Amino acid sequence: MRVIVAEDQGMLRGALSALLDLEDDVEVVGQAEDGEQALQLILELSPDVCIMDIEMPKLTGLDVAEKLKELNHPCKVVILTTFSRTGYFQRAMKAGIHGYLLKDSPIDELGNALRKVQTGGRAISPELSLSFWEAENPLTEREQEVLQLVAQGLSANEIAGKLFLSGGTVRNYVSEIMQKLEAKNRIEAISIAEKNGWLQ
Repeated sequence: MRVIVAEDQGMLRGALSALLDLEDDVEVVGQAEDGEQALQLILELSPDVCIMDIEMPKLTGLDVAEKLKELNHPCKVVILTTFSRTGYFQRAMKAGIHGYLLKDSPIDELGNALRKVQTGGRAISPELSLSFWEAENPLTEREQEVLQLVAQGLSANEIAGKLFLSGGTVRNYVSEIMQKLEAKNRIEAISIAEKNGWLQ
C-alpha cells in the first residue's frame, strides 16, 4: 500500500512516516508539510492513501479531500486530528473521506485502519464517533452563513446587502442563532460555533 503523509509539524511527520514504514505492507512514498504540497504529491504519485492533518497551511486537509472528490481521484483520505469538532467531521464525511482518527491513536490501530480503508471500508475512532453523535450542529446553512459574516465584523445591514435580505431578517437570524447556541451575545455565539467547528 503506497501512502503519503501530510502534516505541518516536521517531527510528527517524520515519526509517523518512520513508524508506518516498519509495517510490512505499507510504503511511505511522499511527505508533505502543507495542503498544497499534499495535493501536488497525490496528483504526481497517485498513492493508495493519504494521511492528512486537518489544520495545515495553504490548504487544510478537508480542502484537499474536497478537491480530490471534485477531481474524482481514487486516492483515499484518512484524517488524523487532535480535534473532535463536529463541524469538521460533517464536512469530512461530505468530502468522502475514508478514515477519521485521533493523533494519539496507537500505530497498530492506524495500520489496521489503513488496511480497512484500502479494502473499501471506513475507519473512525470510537471516541470521535461517540462525541459526534452527541453534538449535532443545530444551525442551518443560512444561519452558519450569517454567523460567519457576523464573525467577520459586518453589521446587520452589511450582511443584509451581501445576502439580499432585509436588515430585520438578518436580526431575526442572529437572535435565532443565539437562542439555538444558548449564547448571551454575538461574541459568545461565534466562540461556541468556532469551538465546535460549525463555522466553515
